[in-house]
Amino acid sequence: MAKIYKVQNIVASISLKTQIPLNKLKKLQNTQYNPDQFPGLVLRLPDIHVTFLVFGSGKLVCTGGRSKEDIINAMGRLLKELRKINVNIRTKWKIEIQNIVASGDLNRPLDLNKIAYAVDETEYNPEQFPGLVYKLSNSKITFLLFGTGKIVCTGAKNIAEIDDAIKILVSAINKK
Repeated sequence: MAKIYKVQNIVASISLKTQIPLNKLKKLQNTQYNPDQFPGLVLRLPDIHVTFLVFGSGKLVCTGGRSKEDIINAMGRLLKELRKINVNIRTKWKIEIQNIVASGDLNRPLDLNKIAYAVDETEYNPEQFPGLVYKLSNSKITFLLFGTGKIVCTGAKNIAEIDDAIKILVSAINKK
């Protein structure tokens, strides 16, 4: 099956295994830090659309990347910024993907009422929200389906999970 979706956002966590002086880091461009409201510092890399939440413990959350390569490139930039404030990371760090959000198009209209009736694990209340929610059983993956045929997939940790989930989705809605 040809890819019918595009990755829109990847959320990843990274541990640098060293303390980060957030009061020094906040002096860099594109940062926000208000410890009274939130314990982490927000560092935006607007040219590559990636944002980091940086915690003093050295734990990071990265959002906005559309591939693991985007996150690796953003990490290179973050490490360069940390070197500017004399924080050198000497230990190995690893990117752990927590969630991938993808959107796509099934290229056909969907009768959401029929799907809601015929497919288990669906929620559809058009008065509240125009999309149907389909939660794959035994998985953390959830789809939003719209009458236009557009879909949103969330909860995957890798591309293979999205590919498999879409096969399950297509099979389930074709049975209706």
